Amino acid sequence: MDEPALSDRTVLVTGSARGVGRELLLSTADCGARTAVHYHTSADAANEVAAEALERGAADAMTVQGDVTDPESVDALFAGVEAELGSVDVLVNNVGDFAPARWDDIAFETWNRVLETNLNGTYLCSKRALPGMRERGYGRIVNVGYASSEQGLVSPKNFPYFVAKKGVLMFTRMLAADTQDDGITVNAISPYVVENSDEFPEDLPRDRPASFEDLIAPLYFFLDPDSEYVSGENIEVDGGWLPEAV
Repeated sequence: MDEPALSDRTVLVTGSARGVGRELLLSTADCGARTAVHYHTSADAANEVAAEALERGAADAMTVQGDVTDPESVDALFAGVEAELGSVDVLVNNVGDFAPARWDDIAFETWNRVLETNLNGTYLCSKRALPGMRERGYGRIVNVGYASSEQGLVSPKNFPYFVAKKGVLMFTRMLAADTQDDGITVNAISPYVVENSDEFPEDLPRDRPASFEDLIAPLYFFLDPDSEYVSGENIEVDGGWLPEAV
């Protein structure tokens, strides 16, 4: 897909020091955006991503630290981006812990962390970004979900993650309706297994996991100016996975 022109836009991708977040952030650098690399503890990795973003054509790049589950920390990280790069035009809510264990074996602290990073982090960052977006009459929010969450996919294993991602998709739909008159779109990308996933099932759709490029394509679609009427949508990047057949 053609790269959307982002040379006059500031992009913040949460959790962009590594993994999917890193690749999504760098894909916007390819489009000439001003890029903010967010991290919680991985400062060195974030610095490397910011340097690569500049090499790949970002108009500017910075790193910003923060805990997306803490309102004061979220406010501070946005304030840092605004001071250096300007108000956030594109927000990708990528942060979300994963706990691949049975629900009754997960420590309570882990249970809460999975819910808070996935759902509360998406809520807090979106809420903080919206005033500036509304003031400018432009904004793009893209949330990272999980394939088949809309169908209520559940399992004794990794249950809080499924619950949180279902909430992310409900939040996406609600926020799209609440911003329909503001020049803002809110959408979601929901992968199944990605090339950097911690676990791989024996039978992968199309005999492979999703590549980073498979996730970048819908991101570019949502950021394309011609997609301004598309909001509240969720693109599942799962290769045709059918969990009901398992």
